[in-house]
Amino acid sequence: MSSSSRSFAPKPVRRRRWPWLLLAALLAPLAYAVALIWLPVPATPLILWRWVNGVGVSSEHWFWQRNWVPLARLPTVIPQAVIASEDNRFCLHGGVDWLAVQQVYEEWQDGEGLRGASTVSMQVARNVFLWPNQDPLRKGLEVPFTYLIEYLWGKRRIMEVYLNIAEWGPGVYGIDAAARYHFNKPARKLSRAEVFRLISILPSPLRWNPKAPSRWARGRVASLGMRIVQLGPLTQCVK
Repeated sequence: MSSSSRSFAPKPVRRRRWPWLLLAALLAPLAYAVALIWLPVPATPLILWRWVNGVGVSSEHWFWQRNWVPLARLPTVIPQAVIASEDNRFCLHGGVDWLAVQQVYEEWQDGEGLRGASTVSMQVARNVFLWPNQDPLRKGLEVPFTYLIEYLWGKRRIMEVYLNIAEWGPGVYGIDAAARYHFNKPARKLSRAEVFRLISILPSPLRWNPKAPSRWARGRVASLGMRIVQLGPLTQCVK
């Protein structure tokens, strides 16, 4: 073959891979969210990050402590206490409580400190799908993931996941592991007072102890029962 004929030979077509990689990156979280409609969450980024950094790791417990328990096998007072403590409008909002967001913004405009407005659904979305560090990108992704699980899972499943992945101590995740770690009994045998004590430490589970609650935590414990009664039908979605 002459050099002139070789110069006109067609060049091989290079296929661009990035569209397929982008499609896979978008579909993988969706497929994972669909699988979690039925399957227990194997681990969260926070659980793995704590484990890698040795939080809760000891000669007795080299891995994290967690026992997955379906919501139907837990006392109703447990999810009710979470709603009363963490997210009063859990059964009403669609994942993001925009009324709470507006209230926080108005308080900030009035010169008050900026407080969080994360719902239980938002906490589940970021803990299951996103990394633990605080940054604007993670906050931006939190909202679409929240609406995704609201659509796919529903309120009962979101609450079930929350109760089974929440941190309750060094290397202790989920309400059943927390009950065994702090009170030496399964979650289904917790008294109302013990439930309230466990829920009261959720804002800072690595610092607070439900068996020796701080003064602030004791105030939360004392008010939870009354707040559950006041909410009444606003907890019906988890029954």
